[in-house]
Amino acid sequence: LNLCFSKLRPFTKLSTTDTMTDFSGFKNLFHRFLQVKGPSVEWAKINRPPEDSIQPYEKIKAKGLPNNITETLNKLVVVKLNGGLGTSMGCKGPKSLISVRNENTFLDLTVQQIEHLNKTYNADVPLVLMNSFNTDEDTKKILQKYSHHRVKIHTFNQSRYPRINKESLLPIATNMGMTGENAEAWYPPGHGDIYASFHNSGLLDNLLAEGREYMFVSNIDNLGATVDLFILHHLICQPADKRCEFIMEVTDKTRADVKGGTLIQYEDHLRLLEIAQVPKAHVDEFKSVTKFKIFNTNNLWISLSAIKRLQERNSMDLEIIVNPKTLDGGLNVIQLETAVGAAIKSFNNAMGVNVPRSRFLPVKTSSDLLLVMSNLYSLDAGSLTMSKKREFLTTPHVKLGSSFTKVQDFLTRFENIPDMLELDHLTVSGDVTFGKNVSLKGTVIIIANHGDRIDIPAGAMLENKIVSGNLRILDH
Repeated sequence: LNLCFSKLRPFTKLSTTDTMTDFSGFKNLFHRFLQVKGPSVEWAKINRPPEDSIQPYEKIKAKGLPNNITETLNKLVVVKLNGGLGTSMGCKGPKSLISVRNENTFLDLTVQQIEHLNKTYNADVPLVLMNSFNTDEDTKKILQKYSHHRVKIHTFNQSRYPRINKESLLPIATNMGMTGENAEAWYPPGHGDIYASFHNSGLLDNLLAEGREYMFVSNIDNLGATVDLFILHHLICQPADKRCEFIMEVTDKTRADVKGGTLIQYEDHLRLLEIAQVPKAHVDEFKSVTKFKIFNTNNLWISLSAIKRLQERNSMDLEIIVNPKTLDGGLNVIQLETAVGAAIKSFNNAMGVNVPRSRFLPVKTSSDLLLVMSNLYSLDAGSLTMSKKREFLTTPHVKLGSSFTKVQDFLTRFENIPDMLELDHLTVSGDVTFGKNVSLKGTVIIIANHGDRIDIPAGAMLENKIVSGNLRILDH
């Protein structure tokens, strides 16, 4: 530990208060990392959560809406996790600035949702963005365009921590700079950093002073994470001494969600179990849909006063996730991270709510993007809802190949988005393009082998079809 910080300490002569705060936070995290021996959970101690600790959404909804919706909404803050870049989808800058529907970005849709709430109920729900050093500058430039919208927007930055050499356990940074040889030396330490950063920014105290009581936190790329008045009412209407300080929205697992974190009972506490914490021998058991039936959507409702209490007592002990990375030059490093949902064990009367799948609509890949751009969904006041013309509540399973990974490549391969209302499964691999007004139904598999190209002609209707080989449509 001393070796590590003797290398970091010279940086602090040039430090701002923010840098000193980051330095202190990292020191604590690194110290805990060195102290922890063995796995963070003992598999034998893991139990299923008690029946009443995860309530069905229908039971929460049955309580109805508050008598005064405006007054209830004015106790709420909406927080979006906005620290990520769009690199996995081939985009530069913040992921929240990628266009996802009718030229609207994730951020546009979020602002529209909250503005619609504020106008409908004459409320004043603010939007708070947790940025990272990767996204802060670009996001703040864009925020000017919302100055005339009926939404107050605040930002704060999560911490900036140094990446650690996997072999020496020393920071790879040589100074506090973020360019040149230090360009890859820093990282934002996961969304579990929200509690300390929010508290340290002063914004938490300001919002408490305004009479805010709860925050609704979600990933900005989850288009299903809208403000739910029934869950909010459930929180606000509890007696003060029994008030639930933390709700995690969970939903039923499918085969696509086997890696998602799940809720367990551990040493008399409700706790989030992530796949990174699972011993290798038990990974298949963790992925099982029969034993662990639900997973964390990362839509969380958290008491602001409880965050303040836990921060001031320094009593929020989040499990450390060790994230190994290989940098461009081949150097192996580790990032020490924490997850926002892991704090559930520290809050009083915490519970899960099993919500409909529609509240989990993340856009992580171009396959997800195809779904949300299609006629499966309609857009109203920034919210996407499943089309009533769709016979099934589940979304189709879509797997687009590497030719579609980057958003720009994806967009050039579709003259417009196909009709997918009756689609169950779509797999596309290789050099494939789609003409206008294509309709896809049932199970459709399109495979262009290396060197081949398939152009699906305009107006084509593919139902339960496998298309392979070569199909070129040439202009004449």
